[in-house]
Amino acid sequence: MESIAVILARGGSRGIPRKNVTDFCGKPLIAWTIEQALAADTITSVWVSSDDAEILDVSRRFGAETISRPPAIADDVASSESGWLHALDFFDAENIPIDVLVTPQCTSPVRTPDDYDQAIRTFERDGLDSLFSATSVPDFNLWREDGDGILDSFTYDYRRRERRQEKGDQFLENGSFWLTRPHIMRDLGNRLGGNIGVWCMEFWKSFQIDEPEDLRFCETLMRNYLPEQVAPVR
Repeated sequence: MESIAVILARGGSRGIPRKNVTDFCGKPLIAWTIEQALAADTITSVWVSSDDAEILDVSRRFGAETISRPPAIADDVASSESGWLHALDFFDAENIPIDVLVTPQCTSPVRTPDDYDQAIRTFERDGLDSLFSATSVPDFNLWREDGDGILDSFTYDYRRRERRQEKGDQFLENGSFWLTRPHIMRDLGNRLGGNIGVWCMEFWKSFQIDEPEDLRFCETLMRNYLPEQVAPVR
């Protein structure tokens, strides 16, 4: 089975300038996702799609192959799906076979190669069409406010507050990665569809880097939970 990882990395970023190549535990942020995917037994090849020359150069230095993404599908309003569909068109044009599209986010570096391996094996064993990574949240009570300022408890009924044991399994999509059959991406224009599965990860693997304070927080997680991946601080 040909499982190909495609990492999307735009040159522009709002919360953290040059986020994808900013230092994270001694390496460019994107390098962690590249190296983790390369170390996975079940991933055939790792590609980075970007509109930015520096990101493409850094990605090649850390072992990824690269796809130059047109600026029209790399701006603030472009969907991730447009970038993945462009990559699938590239693979078709280059006669590169693909059975499973693996789509990690480099803003979620706190993971291991085994997360990919276990998820891909589950995907194949269960005959899935798509899969999302998640964390289990047995007690996740969310409220939202409408345009009139009225609050609504949309994930539970506050009038009948269930015990934790009564709620069963609940999963929070954590954005670390997705697995998708190429025909699902093409037919639906969506990373999820058909027979959908989930790969549940530890809670501490479920944080994303979007703002400057997230960098230091996730570095602390890496150094405490995955010290074998991180060089010692000197």
